[in-house]
Amino acid sequence: MGCALSGPGVTPEPTFSKEKRGLDLSEETECAETPEPLHLSEPQKALIRESWKILHKDIARVGVIVFVRLFETHPECKDVFFQFRDIDDLQQLKMSKELQAHSLRVMSFIEKSVARLDQVEKLEHLAFELGRSHFRYKAPPKYYEYIGAQFIQAVQPILKEHWTPEVEKAWESLFKYLTATMRRGFYTEEKTAGSGGKSPCSRKAGAGSTPNKI
Repeated sequence: MGCALSGPGVTPEPTFSKEKRGLDLSEETECAETPEPLHLSEPQKALIRESWKILHKDIARVGVIVFVRLFETHPECKDVFFQFRDIDDLQQLKMSKELQAHSLRVMSFIEKSVARLDQVEKLEHLAFELGRSHFRYKAPPKYYEYIGAQFIQAVQPILKEHWTPEVEKAWESLFKYLTATMRRGFYTEEKTAGSGGKSPCSRKAGAGSTPNKI
């Protein structure tokens, strides 16, 4: 899910190398009119909820770990955030109040997503509107998948024996859905801006709603 999930502090996009282990999501330049379906079975939803209960106990630490790993794996991503771009010491970065606040906003988005697993329309709206707001923050879709990949890597040692291939597959499916829906929201907003405020996309999900302030 990208270098920024909450928007503030984002500058125009740099050039990124392809994430080797990231989710398999191709870049598109148009609004996808067909929504990404949520491919999660009831057992998979239960696995996500159970693992999230453990992670939520130390949610602030999880968020910081995710972003520190992100900047370690993709140091160029740090340039997107003006608050962090001049901090080269990762230990100093961990102590940054701005990073802690931003990572909490991202974890809040994930928490809201987990809470809406049985409310697909609300989940779609949440991610779609966040994607729309990211167009205004100039945070393009090619960044979004990084968060999902780094989250999965970061939580494995925290969950320990609770982490299984089935848990990993469930989280990957959720992040794939969230990323695709955010991308659709981004391109819808992009086309709306380019057409004088009238979206040419036939899909109306999230259109005209108040953006999520995550």
